[in-house]
Amino acid sequence: MNYVIVGNGVSAIGAIEGIRQHDTTGAIIVISDEAVPTYGRPLISYYLSDKIKFETLPFRPEEFYKNNGIEMRLGSRVLSIDTKGKVLTLDSGDTVPYGKLLIATGGTPVKLNLPGIDGPGVHNFTTVAHAETLKELVDKVKKVVVIGAGLIALKAAEGFAEKGVEVTIVVRSRIMRTYFDETAGELIVDHLEKNGIRFMQGTDTKGIVRYSDGTIKGVETDKGLVDADVVIVAAGVRPNMGLAAQAGLTTNQGIRVNDYLATSDPDVFAAGDVAEAKDLLTGEYTVRPIWPNAYTQGRYAGLNMAGTNSPYTGGMSMNSITYYGLPTISVGETNLADEDGFETTIHLDRKDSIYRKLIFKGNVLAGCILIGDIDAAGFYTSFIKNGFELDETGKERLMEGDPSPALWPDSFIEAMMNNP
Repeated sequence: MNYVIVGNGVSAIGAIEGIRQHDTTGAIIVISDEAVPTYGRPLISYYLSDKIKFETLPFRPEEFYKNNGIEMRLGSRVLSIDTKGKVLTLDSGDTVPYGKLLIATGGTPVKLNLPGIDGPGVHNFTTVAHAETLKELVDKVKKVVVIGAGLIALKAAEGFAEKGVEVTIVVRSRIMRTYFDETAGELIVDHLEKNGIRFMQGTDTKGIVRYSDGTIKGVETDKGLVDADVVIVAAGVRPNMGLAAQAGLTTNQGIRVNDYLATSDPDVFAAGDVAEAKDLLTGEYTVRPIWPNAYTQGRYAGLNMAGTNSPYTGGMSMNSITYYGLPTISVGETNLADEDGFETTIHLDRKDSIYRKLIFKGNVLAGCILIGDIDAAGFYTSFIKNGFELDETGKERLMEGDPSPALWPDSFIEAMMNNP
């Protein structure tokens, strides 16, 4: 069997490892429009601020590709997929046949429809190439405006602020609303403001204002002009489904896949930020653009491409990041407190920036938000992921911040002992 993987994110690594777990001899080709092998995308803000060197970025060492017999075609873009002929056409004019194909094309930054947005000085921040471009500017600019409310926006802001640049984040609503509630967002904002980042939440962006020579003057908002030398647009990422649509595959929010990560064509699979796959907790099919999910989906796609018939049990909403030394994590359903059937318990210490919010559905922990003190995050996650039933004593212990494995069901512990 010959396998082709389009895309070079963490899903591709998962797929390679999944394929090689079952098929050690089949040919594997990885095609990527980026010029470098897979790297840790969450690390690019540290690369921008010179906290780490380029050599730290790769997700797997160079030997990984050699040892697994991988042919890398970097700096190559796939123009089309012919599912009947089972062949790809590249921008070079070359064609690449496949037996099984994985589409792991990730996401594309959302382009805002704003006056003045086209032209020099406006950048995205999702790839190492973006970081390389911004590294050339970071010591030359004094003021940066970041438009956006998510993880990419915050990490871009941190990368510039670490280099002494004056940074303003313009947010239409509030930060990280997908993962964190209002209280958690306030704690993060307070912490970042103490470290020199300015926030304008609840602010609409009207346009990019330029001087007569085309250079940036600032960002016009409904609260006035914010001066800037450079603007970073981090207003979200959409699944990069162009190839799938061209190939006639079923798409919705993302490329729709079944429980084996196969698309509507049984020889074409999808994984990562481009895939609309099963959610572990809800059973619904949705896009979860999260690194652990992307790797796991890639691994299961690889296993099934190699013929193992291994069902993917589903991903889970999860976000874990540290801002200037403040650790944060959210897991599961974190924005359902006002809905019927959910019970919420909260511990808040604003002075020390510690917040613990647990959301229960009946006797099952459905989600948690932890800020400041995340030492027990792994245990909380185990209760959420496995859907363990709790009695009142068990719920009280979780509420008190003591999610002990002693509360795991005996059957689960026995299974772990028998399958180390």
